Amino acid sequence: MARNKQIIITAEDRDHLEELLAGSFAEAFRDKPYMNDLRSELSTAKIVEPSEFPFDVVTMNSTVRLKDMKRRATETFKLVYPDEANIAEGRLSILAPLGTAIFGYRVGDIIRWEILSGEGRWRVEEVVSQPKRESIAV
Repeated sequence: MARNKQIIITAEDRDHLEELLAGSFAEAFRDKPYMNDLRSELSTAKIVEPSEFPFDVVTMNSTVRLKDMKRRATETFKLVYPDEANIAEGRLSILAPLGTAIFGYRVGDIIRWEILSGEGRWRVEEVVSQPKRESIAV
C-alpha cells in the first residue's frame, strides 16, 4: 500500500493518530506493514487548517463511498478511531487495513493494497460528509 504522494491532514488528527499509534492498543498491529506506512505518512503529511481542508479528501470521521473494483460493488463507510469501530454498522477503524489505505485519499483516487486473496483495489467515489470542514461552514 505504499504511496508516492503526500497526504493532507489536520494537526488535531495527526496528534490524535500519533498518540494512538504510540499507545498500547496499537501494539498488536505494530508488525503490520500498513501501520508502518501510516506512521511514515503522518511524519510527512501536509498540515492544513480545518477551514482550508479540501472537501474531497478522506480524513477522520469522514463518511466515504468506495467502489470495490473487483466486485464492482459500492460500499459506504465512516472512518473512525478504533474505540468507535463497528464494521457491521459501517464504522471502519483507521487501524484496519482498508481504513489505513483510504486515509488521505481524494475522490477519484484508486487505492491498491495487498490482502490475503491478492491485491485489493477500491476507488474513492464520494466523500459524503466531512464533519471537521462542515462544522466550519455552519
